[in-house]
Amino acid sequence: MDLRRLIQNTDCRLVRGDALTEVTSICCDSRCAAAGALFVCLPGQHADGTVFAAGAAAAGAAAVLGGRGYGGDDLPAGCAVLQTDDPRRMMATLSARLYGEPAKAMTMVGVTGTKGKTTAAHLLAAILQADGRRVGLIGTNGVCWPGHRHDLNHTTPESCDLQALLRRMADDGCDTCVMEVSSLGMKFARAAEIAFDVGVFTNLSPDHIGPDEHADFAEYLQWKRALFFKCRTGVFNIDDPWVGKIMQGVPCRAVTYGIEHPADVRAGADIALTRMGGRLGTAFTVDGARYAVGMPGRFSVYNALAALTAARQLGAGEGAIRQGLAEAVVRGRVDPVAVGAPFTVLLDYAHNEAAAESLLRTLRAYDPARLIVVFGCGGDRSRLRRFGMGSVCARLADFCVITEDNSRTEPVEQILADIRAGLKLGNPSTPFAEIADRRKAIYYALDHAGPGDIVAIIGKGHETTIERNGIKEPFVEREIVEEYMANGGM
Repeated sequence: MDLRRLIQNTDCRLVRGDALTEVTSICCDSRCAAAGALFVCLPGQHADGTVFAAGAAAAGAAAVLGGRGYGGDDLPAGCAVLQTDDPRRMMATLSARLYGEPAKAMTMVGVTGTKGKTTAAHLLAAILQADGRRVGLIGTNGVCWPGHRHDLNHTTPESCDLQALLRRMADDGCDTCVMEVSSLGMKFARAAEIAFDVGVFTNLSPDHIGPDEHADFAEYLQWKRALFFKCRTGVFNIDDPWVGKIMQGVPCRAVTYGIEHPADVRAGADIALTRMGGRLGTAFTVDGARYAVGMPGRFSVYNALAALTAARQLGAGEGAIRQGLAEAVVRGRVDPVAVGAPFTVLLDYAHNEAAAESLLRTLRAYDPARLIVVFGCGGDRSRLRRFGMGSVCARLADFCVITEDNSRTEPVEQILADIRAGLKLGNPSTPFAEIADRRKAIYYALDHAGPGDIVAIIGKGHETTIERNGIKEPFVEREIVEEYMANGGM
């Protein structure tokens, strides 16, 4: 598509170059620039995108889009230069146009909330697949559709990447896309230009507050709520204490689910824990019908209700709902590892206080001999998360093994010191071991687990790398556990 057509009827201005310049792709990472690309200079906390424009042009970018006043003085003469007042928002507009507005060719479902987004999205996708649909899934666990899967850098990808992915899905025959919509995804206009048939709200608690994220909880709530101004139907957890604020003034049709309060879809009080081998699950009743989900505890019932309610709004059959809930497996979400030992090992992504508390309370309900938790906290993130994680794990676990978790550029010792302070706040008498190397920490927990114990390795879940000193290295916890146990441990 040439620049003239691409920017028509927008506030994007061509300030240098040929209006007939052909654009074949859009990117905001200069490392992805290639011949025919439009490179968008995004404002950043630490570096502005204009710093990378010359590199993008050298890689073959046909045009560069910057903010108001950007002149592209360091670009070669043949590279077109454009300006706009809001590069992020304009990137979304131009990406949707270039890739032919692929979201309009599919049923779009957006899932937001602090906890449960990934699980609710996977459960819903499993239901819709059982209903005979060809479903694409985008979120924390990456992007996948039949025959395709790869990791993502963000839960909600940048708009240029998102629109390109949606185009690929639609071209490959997908009729539905279920995607996690993060608060940062909304704040940074990644999901702009997408209208959702159904939006789902799971729950809300303080998270992603700090540098490069949200200024405070009020802003966090605002961007969670923003999804429901882009939906035809909103599916809301009526039991969440913040649901009133989320629903206030939104124009979409509202459908509710819950357990405690009257709702359009309500689970009965007869929730039962199930256990088959190493897989923990839950059974519950809605409208007199019994359902089972292969994930443990009350929070799993809420996630299942979110998926069930959304599926009903999309016309899924009862058989598909029952099958999808029972058979879905979500990588890194209360994910059992077969170890051939008299104890249970689970992997989970819980990486903040609220998620850890919900998980550990659920696991305690299975009455383990001991609940052992292996965890750390990310570097270059709020220290409050470390105190909170330490505190809740000390209160709810019988034994803690504290270790690294994507320390990034921060010294591990400093992170562990903060976690230790949290342990003392929660319960100073809870025993713990401190092993900075996460692989060795996992080995230690496995070596010291006994019959009837549950070992919860939390914080990384589905992740396949660990980041130390700004470098990502391969690190797949399932493989680490399986290989160690297969070799006899110790």
